[in-house]
Amino acid sequence: MSQNVDRSKFEEDGESSRVGEIVDWVARGVIEGRLLPGDDLNSVDLAKRFNVSRTPVREALFVLSREGLVDWSPRRRPRVSVVRLAEVREIYQLRAILYAEVSTAIVERATEADIESLWRAHASLARAAAQGNVDGYFWANVAFRDEELRVCGNGIFKEVLDSMRMRTNRLRRLSTSLPGRLQRSCADHQRLCEAYGERDSVLAAALNRSIVFGALQAIEQAWEHVPVSAEVAAAGE
Repeated sequence: MSQNVDRSKFEEDGESSRVGEIVDWVARGVIEGRLLPGDDLNSVDLAKRFNVSRTPVREALFVLSREGLVDWSPRRRPRVSVVRLAEVREIYQLRAILYAEVSTAIVERATEADIESLWRAHASLARAAAQGNVDGYFWANVAFRDEELRVCGNGIFKEVLDSMRMRTNRLRRLSTSLPGRLQRSCADHQRLCEAYGERDSVLAAALNRSIVFGALQAIEQAWEHVPVSAEVAAAGE
């Protein structure tokens, strides 16, 4: 995946394409921290920014609400949703289970060319980690996970994990922000690729579980420093 939010749900022509562009812009803003939890999303401003009517803006906000990035409660303006740590833990518990199964499937079905493609994806991680490039590492990690899903060949795993993509990407960037985290994560992914190459399904599953829970631990450590809007901070949410 490139440094864009997945827009495959949208047609690439007409109004639907504009909906996808708005979803992409807002989601990237949330993921990269330009839009903070509690920030208002003014539909008039968005319509002006994208030179569209308010209809595609409302459609985009509906998609973002369904994906968990936007809170659009009755009689309230849409705003960037506030994430609860309990919800984060539940998401990562499910991801740990699923990625262990993804690893098992990779070992069972991957060709040598597939293993090489995973190593190439890891090389992008390594370059970003060596540069200390948090954003670059984040997007390289997204691409690595996408490659795992392609190689594993299980459509249901992909469907479930894709359904959590926006929520997860928002959290995964936070998990890479701690000092030294990029290097540790990169080393863990290297061991995972080695396990794939050795066709060791038990080790690969254990490593992938550990990678997911390591990311959760990093999020928990950084949680108190998560930026929020002034309104949310004042409300103590």
